[in-house]
Amino acid sequence: MRLHFATLFFSAILLAIPTLASKGDTSIAFHECLESCVVFVCDADTNHELPYTLKLMQWDCPDNCKYECMMMDVDRDLEAIASGSEDVEIKQYYGKWPFHRFIGIQEPASVVFSLMNLWAHIRGGKYLLGRMRSDHPMYKYYFWYIIIGANAWVWSTVFHMRDKPATEKLDYFSAALTILYSLYVAVIRLFGLYQPPRLHLQQPASYSARRPSWLPPQHILHQLWSALCVLLYLAHVIYLSVIPRFDYSYNVIANLIVGVIHNLLWLSYSFSFFPFRRFEFKPQSYIPPYAWKPAALAVGMTVATSLELWDFPPWWFVIDAHSLWHLATVPLTWWWYRFIAEDAADSGWASGRIPMGKGMLD
Repeated sequence: MRLHFATLFFSAILLAIPTLASKGDTSIAFHECLESCVVFVCDADTNHELPYTLKLMQWDCPDNCKYECMMMDVDRDLEAIASGSEDVEIKQYYGKWPFHRFIGIQEPASVVFSLMNLWAHIRGGKYLLGRMRSDHPMYKYYFWYIIIGANAWVWSTVFHMRDKPATEKLDYFSAALTILYSLYVAVIRLFGLYQPPRLHLQQPASYSARRPSWLPPQHILHQLWSALCVLLYLAHVIYLSVIPRFDYSYNVIANLIVGVIHNLLWLSYSFSFFPFRRFEFKPQSYIPPYAWKPAALAVGMTVATSLELWDFPPWWFVIDAHSLWHLATVPLTWWWYRFIAEDAADSGWASGRIPMGKGMLD
């Protein structure tokens, strides 16, 4: 998985920050500088004179003027602050704090920490699948979860490298897909909608007796749930793609609803009042020794997410609260994989004749 369950929820909220007018880009000094730069610097040949690294990162002359004028404005504010002015502070520009770019990369720290999350995700996915048989009921769901999550972190990296309308949408849509797919997998896992393996995991004879008579057959529920998730995601992407202005508020609310439902499902796993049988071959009263971990990870993610509330001008114009949040999720990602690996290797998945895990967890 890209992240543990709480990360999936909070990532949608924290990435969906609208680019509205800010103090910096509405300041007179900034606009005078920008207008002068565009008129006198951006002639027909200037784009070709930009460094190769800037052109590689899709910088053009007007964009470069915005950056240069922003940093000049920041330098004036720093001088005023150093001289003792109390009414001057570092401003945001176009909804973001100013950052020193590096070889054309807009937010170097967030790029590095996004890549660290991608590494933790791939390493955790390899750890998980290495401890599951290919015929495990959850194998294919976790496999695609790894692919979808890795894709999300790739586009997070690209978006922080260069904030463009296309990279923004790819980042938001990939994050939304990860969040919705996490809910999809949670329902499959916790409600037992996975298809029973053909060879090693037969449903107990009492299975049909435990299911309410009014419920459709398991395979029908699986198909209905899959179709609903596909339709919801397509509707989400189409709506945000056809409207004239990206609806940031809707994007936050939609992901919030999905994330809250997802979190509540996994949180219930940790407590004795879990309303469902965790494993088909264990009694409902069975609580595995690692059941506390989803709740602990939720607390850890809440603490990590509080970094976003601590919004401040970037340290050295490189590290801000958002990048620190990305950094904090790296170990949480690994611990989440440890939990689902333990869950996947539990003896409750099998009838006792053939173990479903590939070995003891180290």
